[in-house]
Amino acid sequence: MKVTVIATFFGVFLLCTYAAKEATRKTKKAKLYFVLTDVPQIDCDVKAGKIINPEFIAKCPPGCQDVKYRVYGTDIYASFSSVCNAAIHSGIIDNTGGKILVQKVAGHSAYRGSFSNGVRSLSLPRWRESFLVSEGKPRKGVTYPSTLEYSSSKSTIVKSEPKKPEQDLKATKSADTANASEKASEQGDTIHKEQTPPVPTPATQMATTTPTPTTTTTDPSTTMPKPTTTAATTRTTTLAAAAKTRPGLHRFRNIGSSNVHPAYSSVVAAASRQVQTAQGRGQNTAFRGTSTSASNRNTLQPNTGLQRQEPVAAFRRAAASPAHLAVETDLWKPGLSLFDTDCKVDLSFLMDGSWSIGKRRFQLQKQFLGNVAQALGISSAGPLMGIVQYGDDPSTEFNLKTYVNSKDVRNAIEKIAQKGGLSNVGKALSFVNKNFFLDANGNRGGAPNVVVVMVDGWPTDRVEEASRLARESGINIFFVTIEAAAESEKQNVIEPNFVDKAVCRTNGFYSINVPSWFSLHKVVQPLVKRVCDTDRLVCSKTCLNSADIGFVIDGSSSVGTSNFRTVLQFVANISKEFEISDTDTRIGAVQYTYEQRLEFSFDKYSTKQDVLSAIKRISYWSGGTSTGAAISYASEQLFSKSKPNKRKIMILITDGRSYDDVRVPAMAAHQNGVIAYSVGVAWAAQDELEAIATDPDKEHAFFVDEFDNLYRFVNQLIQNICTEFNSQPRN
Repeated sequence: MKVTVIATFFGVFLLCTYAAKEATRKTKKAKLYFVLTDVPQIDCDVKAGKIINPEFIAKCPPGCQDVKYRVYGTDIYASFSSVCNAAIHSGIIDNTGGKILVQKVAGHSAYRGSFSNGVRSLSLPRWRESFLVSEGKPRKGVTYPSTLEYSSSKSTIVKSEPKKPEQDLKATKSADTANASEKASEQGDTIHKEQTPPVPTPATQMATTTPTPTTTTTDPSTTMPKPTTTAATTRTTTLAAAAKTRPGLHRFRNIGSSNVHPAYSSVVAAASRQVQTAQGRGQNTAFRGTSTSASNRNTLQPNTGLQRQEPVAAFRRAAASPAHLAVETDLWKPGLSLFDTDCKVDLSFLMDGSWSIGKRRFQLQKQFLGNVAQALGISSAGPLMGIVQYGDDPSTEFNLKTYVNSKDVRNAIEKIAQKGGLSNVGKALSFVNKNFFLDANGNRGGAPNVVVVMVDGWPTDRVEEASRLARESGINIFFVTIEAAAESEKQNVIEPNFVDKAVCRTNGFYSINVPSWFSLHKVVQPLVKRVCDTDRLVCSKTCLNSADIGFVIDGSSSVGTSNFRTVLQFVANISKEFEISDTDTRIGAVQYTYEQRLEFSFDKYSTKQDVLSAIKRISYWSGGTSTGAAISYASEQLFSKSKPNKRKIMILITDGRSYDDVRVPAMAAHQNGVIAYSVGVAWAAQDELEAIATDPDKEHAFFVDEFDNLYRFVNQLIQNICTEFNSQPRN
């Protein structure tokens, strides 16, 4: 009896224990199910730094693979990167969206940019916070929020962060500048944007005289409250604060009243009193001594006593007034000198030295170039700058390696004497293409090559052919035209629309027209922004913009209708990565079975959209497989009509062994300069693929197990094309 009772009690105890464990398990399962299903949605433009949670799971929407959603870094990303586009870059999700796990980590001293999964990330020297992305699966023991906490809403309330230490200030400004450049790029560039500096700084607020609400920002070092005060007090106190937070950036100079036009004497006196007052309060780190330099000037408004910030501005004066300036300051350039870490470009300025420009305008041109050098922040790790002066013939004033700081460049510009002669721009562009961007002259290889052409009026020779050759060498051409031809003078222009024939794109980004030499100062900041926007320097992407690419597509019966559409999508995915136009990459296509058909030639379509539409319209043919005859046909119908100096690239896709010989036609194509890549699917013969490819050892031959996996080889194929091209010496 006792044994039975004990056994019964023990059985009840086990049953209760099991029930308790089962209930616990179900509760945990329910909690886990909640975590996995109740995932917050985020937008494509959300940056990790805006989300306070240190670790979270989120769901990205479709369509985040876009250049406007900037990404900085590789594997480890700076926190002002787009979370979702970073996830696409890392390969966690694709452009259809999905769940991701984000973990915040410490900031890094360097972020390396790369091209991965269709997303090009940017480099950055330093940032205060980083994040990692991985599959959207919860880690064991971690509870994830069902709603995310943002550091700022769509209102003006923004979460404060601790003030950054002085040694991190430079990196912070670099990142803020990158962010501001992104916004400016989205809004479109105009030549009037110089009045809105890219990063809010104390200096940009000095002319405010009306009270505004105090706003806290995520970066206390770049924004200050705007108190209600008089203009003079605002200017003095704000500049003093700026000197403390950004030493060395701001300098205020008084160049003496002897050079001042009488109409502005009272204004100069008021400005001088402000300087003396500030110095008397011990702010002499913000205000320094006298200077006779004629650059970096500020506009004074005579009737108000206010100082209106403008980059390198002269007084608005009557036509007969002398060109004297009372006060000059570097306050026009906040944020611009930060490009020394973010703007690694090799720049050549073609300086107009023709007699038509005159001595006075030549001096204004030198002042402009000096101010551009100052704004760029010339350095060995950032932008380098050289100058070629042209007239009848061009000559190098100094090359890229001659000077490695802005001060030396400005001093060298000041010493340049005018050559005289005609405005032979075409000859100057040919000279730069052949002689300037050489390793011996300081060309760094990895830095984009940029030429900025200064033109007074119009060229006296033709520029189209010289510009085309320069662009195809990877040189990004910008034009700054001053005082263009009037209606009565247009008959004198040798080559109408010469700017559109010369620049890398005719979308307005590569050309700036200035109505007068006396307003040239207004384009300092817009020009610096543009030459430093390396994402938009499309002509430096020579592997993407200087080829004639012919696709030779197997349309045999073994492919099948469904797989043929997959092949066309593969062709479209490759094509859309290239810069397509009459002067950039051109696309052609041939389909073959026993016979061959020219689907479209290189000169048929000149826009990317037209090419992609034409690829989509190709109809499946069906038949046998004569690959050798197709190679010969493509050589005759496509590549024999390729432009001089264009790389001729053939990409052949097939799914089986050819009924004819491929070796002799392939060898003939190679000898005619065609670089052949072969892509074999399913039953393709490996030996034939290697025979078709120009160099199998350089991965010119690809083998894919099935059609549905073709998309995986798009990036690798483009990378191989670019790697090989970039290793070739410039002609």
